[in-house]
Amino acid sequence: MKGFNKISAVIFFLLFLISTSVAAKDKMNFATTPKTNGQNKWRIGYYEGGEYLNYQLVFMSTVKELMTLGWIEPVTIPNQEGEQTKNLWKWLVENIKSDYIAFVKDGHYTANWDDTLKEKMVAKIIKRLNTKKDIDLIIAAGTAAGQGLANNKHHTPTIVISTSDPIGAGIVKSSEDSGYDHILARVDTFRYERQIRVFHEVIGFKKLGMAYANTKSGRGYAAINDVEKISKEYGFEIVSCYTQDEIPDVKLAEESVKKCFRELSKKVDAIYVTEQNGINPNSLPDLVKIVNSAQIPTFSQASSNEVKSGFLMSISQAGWKYVGNFFAETIAKVFNGAKPGQLEQAFEEPPLIAINLKTAEIIQYDPPVDVLGSADEIFTEIESSK
Repeated sequence: MKGFNKISAVIFFLLFLISTSVAAKDKMNFATTPKTNGQNKWRIGYYEGGEYLNYQLVFMSTVKELMTLGWIEPVTIPNQEGEQTKNLWKWLVENIKSDYIAFVKDGHYTANWDDTLKEKMVAKIIKRLNTKKDIDLIIAAGTAAGQGLANNKHHTPTIVISTSDPIGAGIVKSSEDSGYDHILARVDTFRYERQIRVFHEVIGFKKLGMAYANTKSGRGYAAINDVEKISKEYGFEIVSCYTQDEIPDVKLAEESVKKCFRELSKKVDAIYVTEQNGINPNSLPDLVKIVNSAQIPTFSQASSNEVKSGFLMSISQAGWKYVGNFFAETIAKVFNGAKPGQLEQAFEEPPLIAINLKTAEIIQYDPPVDVLGSADEIFTEIESSK
């Protein structure tokens, strides 16, 4: 499907990315050494617009890295069911041991992708931060949560995790400046450009399918601007199909994605699988079956977990360790006196390929040795996502 000249370009590009990946460089030097809040523990809260697997994975990785840094005594976190963080939070409240931090028992909030509930919940959280003042730092998971709390209606340190495009979503001003002393959101400016470049170099598609919600947030999650930029550079066509996202009826969201995958599979020669609520452990088996039956190569925007479940490729997340370490160190620095606005937001995790060889066999793609040599994660079977 692809000549070795293209594969060599992939290797060169990946090596270039690894050599230029950045580590956080703060505006001042701040310690990450565990310390108490006077005689008390630092109290952490959590808010998400709704359930999404990446929120759970990034948050759990952050907790694990806080253990590595010595803020929490090491303990094995049990495997979690589905995409929820509520049960995970309850487990942390009841089971972690720490002299330094505490997860507030009633400090977990989720709006279940309900816009009306989301507005009320944000108002409730902000009122609590300003009046009760029993939360010292809040984690905002995802774009919707970041948009709700990235303002001057409160001044509690807020760390925004797992956002596709925090600049485009208006959460932060730029990669260098969040625009607020108390807000930080990780920015990886070229993450999605890297993904599309690698996918195109390996597959060489002419028509790229994308299923996403045609809203401001939906286009942001899908990184449409980045994909359009690379399409002009590489000369491929983007074929869009619109889904429903960020709605309380997850089943409806799932069916909208399945419908789009069926339509796109008849029109394109590759699909970029974007992040949205309709793509989740419950819908993954059907989505994988649709595209693999049509022999359509796929690239997961979200993570290699979806490659394990049957999509062809993604960029390996290395178990989320690097991202979790970034957020854990950020939290540690805040507890050591830093304001979030003083800390570096730009951070790129090392990019390496994840590939599913069983899927490659099904769609009749024979990955050259150069691609396999670049793979950090190689899956030989399609595992159940449920």
